[in-house]
Amino acid sequence: MSAEKNQDAALTTTVAVLASSVSSETKDTDVDGDLVIDKELEKKAMRKIDYWLVGFYSVVYIFRVIDSSNYSNAAIINLENGTGIKKELDLDPNQWAWTLSIFSYSYLIFEPSNTVLLKYFRPSRWMFVLILVWGICACSSAATQSFQGMMCVRFAIGLAEAGFYPAVLYHMAFFYRPTELPWRIALFYSVGQLSSALSGLLAFAISFMDGLGGLAGWRWLFVLEGLPAIVLSFVALFGLPDYPHTAKMLTPEERQIVARRLSSTAPSGKEDNWDWSSLRVLFKNPTVYTFCIYWIAHGIGGFGVSYALPTVIYQLGFTTTAKSQLMNIPPYVACFLLLNTLGYLIHKKWIRPWTTAVAIEGTTIVCYIILITVHNAVVKYVALIVAVSCAGSAYPVIWPERIRALEGTVAAGIGIGVTNAMAQFSGIVGPHVYSTIYGPTYRVSYIICLCLLVVSITAILASWFFVWQKDRKRKALAELE
Repeated sequence: MSAEKNQDAALTTTVAVLASSVSSETKDTDVDGDLVIDKELEKKAMRKIDYWLVGFYSVVYIFRVIDSSNYSNAAIINLENGTGIKKELDLDPNQWAWTLSIFSYSYLIFEPSNTVLLKYFRPSRWMFVLILVWGICACSSAATQSFQGMMCVRFAIGLAEAGFYPAVLYHMAFFYRPTELPWRIALFYSVGQLSSALSGLLAFAISFMDGLGGLAGWRWLFVLEGLPAIVLSFVALFGLPDYPHTAKMLTPEERQIVARRLSSTAPSGKEDNWDWSSLRVLFKNPTVYTFCIYWIAHGIGGFGVSYALPTVIYQLGFTTTAKSQLMNIPPYVACFLLLNTLGYLIHKKWIRPWTTAVAIEGTTIVCYIILITVHNAVVKYVALIVAVSCAGSAYPVIWPERIRALEGTVAAGIGIGVTNAMAQFSGIVGPHVYSTIYGPTYRVSYIICLCLLVVSITAILASWFFVWQKDRKRKALAELE
């Protein structure tokens, strides 16, 4: 028996002895192998994990979203003062669209590999690198003086931020069962959507700093919204738990309980758990392609408007640029409320992820029909609120089903990364679909997105069928055994 197995056996014996001394009120009647799970100890351990993997990551995600969404806010900040970013950098509509989309090109290139790198370098170290680099790059955006400079810094920010979201999901898969992920992902993701509202509020406040210290308002925006990430990177380095069997905040008994409660097919932090053969199975699975199509179609059709939302709202014609920043808040607050409501309902099993995802796409289609056919600015603004809140809720609702369809450490890491990378087409295509040449009505933009949402519904239904088919085969094999 290896040293590692001896250690596992010793821990198991320790937990069994401790469990036998606990009153029957705190014991679980289920036995996992030779481990009797103490429910109170399990609950205590999971609270500690929630604090970091949901709580801390949600705080970091706030600033991750702010650092990426503030560029859209910068488009109209201090426009009337003649110190706007487009004027100071002499950007035409096409160049502006490229500075928006270059961010997503780096995402698309680097996102698939980041989840595997997280395991290779350990989550705490890899997250430190990612958060620190994007914080520095975000602050550096304030120093750019040209289109070329902004292209370089935006690519660098995208490169650093690319790994964060899928790496968080991958990291969660080391600690949680698939049934425990829906509301946690919903909460984590919804906080990010709420931060888009906070970004608008900060942009409104920072707009009054225009000229302070000889810097334009948009430069202050990048500096002040990039600094928190640098601080949080060091918290990640010294505080984040890497894996259940190495988490410093857990006692040996808690580590054993957390590790033993997971499925044998769950991703593992052990060095020998690099099942590269699972990649062959991964890419033979049709859900890889149907989910990718869904992520692309919804990314452009649903999320595309978010890359130009401040400008789209401003061009409705009933507000100033400063107040437009404030009018960006309601869509994201609505998204926060909707997503948490849906996450709770799914967690309680009152609704199903698949039907909810289809309903979200259908509601967004209705909103785009209103935006195409109705001319009243207030009605269009309300439709935008509903469309943005639905767009931000779709991915988190279906992510647990996507993760559940993946098996093995490497397959899960690559699968999560590849799937989420497809969403970056929204950042590549979205700024061009919502170019100001289609404003102020953006009728052409809405028609394009409506067509893509029809494709997304088809893709989610196909994914649903393949996952159902796989579940049925598993059930049949289990019955034979």
